[in-house]
Amino acid sequence: MADIQQIHDALRRHFGFEKFKGNQLAVIEALLDGRDVFVLMPTGGGKSLCYQLPALMAEGTAVVISPLIALMKNQVDALRQHCCDNSVAHFLNSSLTRTAADEVKRDVMEGRTKLLYVAPESLAKEENVRFLKKVKVSFYAVDEAHCISEWGHDFRPDYRHIRPRIRQIGVRPVIALTATATPKVQHDIMKSLGIRGAQQFHSSFNRPNLYYEVRPKTKHVDADIIRFIKANPGKSGIVYCLSRKKVEEMAELLKINGIKALAYHAGMEGPVRSENQDAFLHEKIDVIVATIAFGMGIDKPDVRYVIHYDIPKSLEGYYQETGRAGRDGGEGRCITFFTRKDLVKLEKLIQTKKPEEQEISRQLLAEAASYAESSVCRRRILLNYFGEDYDREECGNCDNCLNPKTKVEAKDQLCALIETVMAVKENFKPEYVIQIMVGRKTDEIKANHHDRLDVFGSTPDCDDRFLASVVRQAVIAGYLSRDIENYGILHATAKGRKYLNSPVSFKVTEDNDFNELENEPQVRGSGSGAADMELFSILKDMRRQLARTLDLPPYVIFQDPSLEAMATTYPVTVEELCNVPGVGKGKAERYGKEFLDVIRRHVEENEIVRPEDFRVRTLSTSYTVKLDLVRSIDRKIDLEELADSKGMEFCDLLDELESIVDAGHKINIDYYLLDIMEPDDVEEVMDYFRDTEEDDLDAAIAELGDAYSEEEIRLVRIKFMSELGN
Repeated sequence: MADIQQIHDALRRHFGFEKFKGNQLAVIEALLDGRDVFVLMPTGGGKSLCYQLPALMAEGTAVVISPLIALMKNQVDALRQHCCDNSVAHFLNSSLTRTAADEVKRDVMEGRTKLLYVAPESLAKEENVRFLKKVKVSFYAVDEAHCISEWGHDFRPDYRHIRPRIRQIGVRPVIALTATATPKVQHDIMKSLGIRGAQQFHSSFNRPNLYYEVRPKTKHVDADIIRFIKANPGKSGIVYCLSRKKVEEMAELLKINGIKALAYHAGMEGPVRSENQDAFLHEKIDVIVATIAFGMGIDKPDVRYVIHYDIPKSLEGYYQETGRAGRDGGEGRCITFFTRKDLVKLEKLIQTKKPEEQEISRQLLAEAASYAESSVCRRRILLNYFGEDYDREECGNCDNCLNPKTKVEAKDQLCALIETVMAVKENFKPEYVIQIMVGRKTDEIKANHHDRLDVFGSTPDCDDRFLASVVRQAVIAGYLSRDIENYGILHATAKGRKYLNSPVSFKVTEDNDFNELENEPQVRGSGSGAADMELFSILKDMRRQLARTLDLPPYVIFQDPSLEAMATTYPVTVEELCNVPGVGKGKAERYGKEFLDVIRRHVEENEIVRPEDFRVRTLSTSYTVKLDLVRSIDRKIDLEELADSKGMEFCDLLDELESIVDAGHKINIDYYLLDIMEPDDVEEVMDYFRDTEEDDLDAAIAELGDAYSEEEIRLVRIKFMSELGN
């Protein structure tokens, strides 16, 4: 049996702590006693210590299987600091040169290395298997063990081969650790690793210090994120994006808006990725913008916010990534932006997977979408998903609890729901059950003869969204259960069957409608992201009057998106106005004074708290590139040659020229335009733009397209905007 006093002494000596957290001591005792161990512990609970301390105490070298090079490097660096010995921990992976790998192996063979980190791919290499056969292995630690399951949020096929490699190298105790695993994933982990008899330690998934919020993802999402970060100056944060391209764009956008930020994704060069990670850990920057490749095992306790630009592909992924916040028990804000449009993009990604993986991915995504749309306590939903009961109706630390919706009685709908689930022999998913309840005769329902059931059309006056919220809240209340292994099929629980015999009041809240939220502008009395529609209307009237005076179409002065931005950020100086999208210095000086006077008066009369320091700079064309294009046109460079020299398609060049003239800059493209069009034709298209009230290029092409090409029409519009508007 392990000596508890020796374990405490080792904790003090190696890590400087006086006591253990949660289950740490019991886990370490079990591992030192030679037992297989399964550890489910939320991020911030101290999983790493559960294998690091026993490795330092045990005879031999612990082999730690870890999925990411970044994770290995971070933990090895931290251990070397604690032990003041560079040889105490090493990693063996593809980032090492042959010479460096040989040095690692020498330290291991000489008994100086207590922890050797390897990737599952490295463990699969025969040369490494041969080497590890010669090593005295104390135990195997499988970190981020959820990667072993197709139902986990980051499935890695190589994790499936860990047990066969252990048998080749030599069987020793195994400790599997994860922060996120549903009961199904837990079963998969222990089965695949051959540790079904492992001693299990489950900590609560509840992180009371984390605040959860889901916001509508509108066209202002970039500005919303910048505003949030600037409202939290000096605090460390992570912004997660699904694609590498979006990561790069968002990092650049934050930088040009004065935020210290860097990108991180798997497609970057290894040294650059490591430098960016270190810059974040050492607080040289405030924000890291990353794909899910960043964060596993990153030991930064004071991350104060985690922002999801896109809805994660699963609730496991969401929980894992939000878990990076507030690991020290302090503030941790978890903000997710959601639109149903993103589900379409994710569905396309799912279709690229193997057929057998697609249904699993769809079910996981459906759970994530349900979480986002639900108006129920978000903490309750998360804990329920991971098989943990939360005995409170409200946590008081999520958006739904702080802004509760009115509850409506749904006793009759719950009875109809349970009856329908039972009538279809507990063999169908929620969507199918709801279609029966509303009386929808789909081909599948008719083929199954379920349109003949007594429960068919039992709730004809309810819409699908409301019934979906009833299903979700019935599961949380324990009247129904979802069979995750069978793609979310609904079952009636004993509690649900009992409810049918003696129903009581069952009140539910309707789901949040993100379709409405993302499409309809909201009126707000401060510069908080959505346009002030009263001011927007005033500015439009003013633009119309000025256009009549100058005999110009209104859009030539300022376009609608520019007015909307003014009604959002309330600029009151020419400098601030120049930072509004589509407003350059020329337009700001020519038309700005009257608009600024109106905005200033509106702010004072309505006592609006103006975001004075908040001016979003966009990522359109950088100033230097714009300047280069203008200079090239001044030199009368052929526009097709100019596009080729910049590596652009011609239509992309036109996009850039339009952004230049729309912002109020003057350019002269007559030398090119009059070379491809007759002067009378140019004048005819110019007249069209003079006479139209709306800046609608599609309408112009529809009207003029028989006589002129789209490129010709766009070129004349560029000339028109430059000469009359600027």
